[in-house]
Amino acid sequence: MIRTQVSLTEEQMARLRREARRRGISLAAVVREAVDRSVPDDDAARVDRLARALRAAGSVASGTGDVATAHDDLLSGDRW
Repeated sequence: MIRTQVSLTEEQMARLRREARRRGISLAAVVREAVDRSVPDDDAARVDRLARALRAAGSVASGTGDVATAHDDLLSGDRW
């Protein structure tokens, strides 16, 4: 880990201390989590988007019942 120094207002520090105490974790852990939420890792974001897309695949019905066999016709517009 890299140590760093950050200047905070008294109110910000008080909020951080309250949150750390409430959750039973260190002040540093609260700050690291806040950084991760505010500045997401591009690779992690990409993995998350892929996972969401894969969960959505096949989750809705087309209403035609033959998309798998007639996909070329459907995509070319011949059936419409």
